[in-house]
Amino acid sequence: MAQKTIHSMSECITNCADCHRVSLETITHCLTTGGKHVEATHLQLLMDCAAICQTCDDFMTRGSARHAQVCEVCASICTACAASCDTFGDDPIMKACAEACRKCAVSCGEMGKTAATAKA
Repeated sequence: MAQKTIHSMSECITNCADCHRVSLETITHCLTTGGKHVEATHLQLLMDCAAICQTCDDFMTRGSARHAQVCEVCASICTACAASCDTFGDDPIMKACAEACRKCAVSCGEMGKTAATAKA
């Protein structure tokens, strides 16, 4: 079980780092594109997503005992960000962001459950 947790954490760290990077790139894309891409609630969600992914990565990398709690919040924000990005139709940058967010949400959700189960 410990080996799976280590592999899962490593994968989750990678997914958080990727989502952080993609979210920042998407913010730039949105600012450049304008229109509905720069709607305040959408941009705020992208910024929240980038920030929580970086924080989650940091908590896991340094072995914080609180990483499961941060992972749960990260999964929730990434899920919301993916849904927001999905509203932009065929825009390939927005699709890539939604995909990165979903991938991160899944791994953070699993990490949160794994850590909660280990406590029980």
